[in-house]
Amino acid sequence: MTGHDPTAAVTGVMKRFRRTTALEAVTFQLFGGVTGLLGPNGAGKTTLLRIMATILTPNEGEVQLLGRSVRDAGQRTDVRRRLGYLPQELDYPRGFTVFGFVDYMAILKEWDDRRARHTEVRRVIDALQLTDVAAKKIRALSGGMRRRLAVCQALIGSPQLLLLDEPTTGLDPEQRVNLRTVLSGMGATILLSTHQTADVEALCDRVIVLDKGRVRFDGQVVDLVATAEGSVWMDDEPDPRALAHWRTGNSRYRHVGREHVGAELVAPSLEDAYLLMREATDDAAATT
Repeated sequence: MTGHDPTAAVTGVMKRFRRTTALEAVTFQLFGGVTGLLGPNGAGKTTLLRIMATILTPNEGEVQLLGRSVRDAGQRTDVRRRLGYLPQELDYPRGFTVFGFVDYMAILKEWDDRRARHTEVRRVIDALQLTDVAAKKIRALSGGMRRRLAVCQALIGSPQLLLLDEPTTGLDPEQRVNLRTVLSGMGATILLSTHQTADVEALCDRVIVLDKGRVRFDGQVVDLVATAEGSVWMDDEPDPRALAHWRTGNSRYRHVGREHVGAELVAPSLEDAYLLMREATDDAAATT
């Protein structure tokens, strides 16, 4: 793989589960940096990440990661050595401490040298601010600590490609900021799947919007935000014509929609643009 080759290339991927099509003709490439994978629950995000993590096999299409084809068993093994994956849910073996669990995961990733392995285990535990609880049993941790522990195992070995499924679930604002700092400083190609627009807006330059198994947008975050220009306004009263509206801290109503007369327009956010795109997707589905 040269510097001009994509870290990941997904081409025409389709995945069906019996009569349900989870992914349909999904195509994109990743070259570096942090890319957000945004979409509602049930959009196909987790299925896509499981395919890229070599856990699932697509019914159609090709996936190349780190210059290797995941269809080839030998090349797939090489990819797994250089890949970090955070699943949406992770089962923890009973009785493990924080250090013991990360050490166990490092052994599974073929870190055979005990001294080097323990140095790496301590590095990722410290990076996720879990050093003070390294000797604690996992069952004694809070939900946010467990989520950070799950991230730890994905960071072992500073992988070249990192696939993260809802990494900020259960984290408080300070922990979210720390995680963003860790990820932005890795130098890896990162695909961050979430339904939280704030995570994408804070960390990603590029965003892929997946909805109903299809890619609805693939481009710069600022370009997606720009699609909502002229469609967000403030008023003293709620406007029933709006797609969505809510009362803000100054007791005025923020509206997102396509219809407004003499409105006080305001700058849109990524969330506003995402809501409008979801509406367009639903409208298109209703007419087919």
